[in-house]
Amino acid sequence: MRIWIDATDMRSQLRVFGMSLLERQLQAISRAELDRPEVCVVLPKDTPPPRLPDLGRLAVRWERTTGSVQDQLAAAVARADGEALIATEGHAIIDARLLDHVAQRPGSYAAMGGEGEARTALLRLEHEVPTEPMPEARLTALAQHYLACGTLSELSLAEVPSYIPKLRRDLPLYLFGITDSTSRDAAERFLFWSNYKGSTDFFTKYVYPPLVWLMVRPLARWRVHPNSVTLVSIVLTLAAIPLFGLGSWVSGFVCAYAMSVLDSVDGKLARLTFRSSRLGDWLDHGLDIVHPPLWYAAWAWGLSQADLDSAVFQAALWITGVYILDRIVAGVFSWRHGRSIHGYTRLDEIMRTFISRRNINLPLFMVGLLVGLPIPIFYLIVAWQVASFVFHADRLVRFWNARPTGPLAELAAKKRG
Repeated sequence: MRIWIDATDMRSQLRVFGMSLLERQLQAISRAELDRPEVCVVLPKDTPPPRLPDLGRLAVRWERTTGSVQDQLAAAVARADGEALIATEGHAIIDARLLDHVAQRPGSYAAMGGEGEARTALLRLEHEVPTEPMPEARLTALAQHYLACGTLSELSLAEVPSYIPKLRRDLPLYLFGITDSTSRDAAERFLFWSNYKGSTDFFTKYVYPPLVWLMVRPLARWRVHPNSVTLVSIVLTLAAIPLFGLGSWVSGFVCAYAMSVLDSVDGKLARLTFRSSRLGDWLDHGLDIVHPPLWYAAWAWGLSQADLDSAVFQAALWITGVYILDRIVAGVFSWRHGRSIHGYTRLDEIMRTFISRRNINLPLFMVGLLVGLPIPIFYLIVAWQVASFVFHADRLVRFWNARPTGPLAELAAKKRG
């Protein structure tokens, strides 16, 4: 697959989350499902190639502008020698899903996105497009002309499946240009919110975002690796266990809440800076799954003063067992349907806001300590975990033979296969 990027517009050097727009495009291309991508980037005259981090398997060739965009695009199509070529502008923000879709969908066509000065285009060409000379036209103007003349068909962004399994949400595809610092700031906010999960707990959705926003932007600009944030989360998680067990509740809650916020930071940072990795996913999700029972046991240890035979510690064993069963049910549901149990229906999304999870149980237990009723509240947390498990088990049985429709059908088939 050949990719041609017109980076002659200096707006391609504007930075979004610490990366130039051109670098963001190259990172997106390097992670897209493209077959042996070869990229040609056209720079202004006398402009040296920018210094970029390792782009992995991506081969990049730098060229200087030698004529009109139309002529250089025609030359790039000719060099492709029948191989499909994707053409974009360097100052565009391109949804990675669009790149994957265009790589699989044959033909010559153009996708348009953005409004006004932010209007931009992505073209897929399998042959040169004949048209009259347009020496002053930028790529977007060329695409609009091709569409108006009927020499290219238009790919509507609405045609591309919008469901994102990792985020448990439907998100329409996006394609738009960045024109100045104001639109850059708006784009950062848009991308930030676009990377939130569609179904998550109350605190992650409504309380933590301002804190996460304040942390993600500087961390991205300083190029802090998401795995570094995850490692800090692990340290805080482990530190909270003995503090809770010793009854040092204030110190334990400080570590626990700091970890809870950072748990939202590392994932956003990874997705917004194209630094997701298998190790990072393993550390992040592994930590999320393993640590809640350890905290529950530490709470019970602190409340019972290390009495393993106490009712409260026995309750901690019960909540651990039910928690494991609940996780198993959720995993089986996901395998069966290709979609998370927390986003299957609107009811499931609502329930995910309040079901028994760390970010719900942590403030509940803190309130119990503040009002002098920690043990009754702990029993309430155990009961809520049981209720959450029963609800999820019912959903698994109820929808076992249901079959998804639309864009989810293919996804579910792949999951089961």
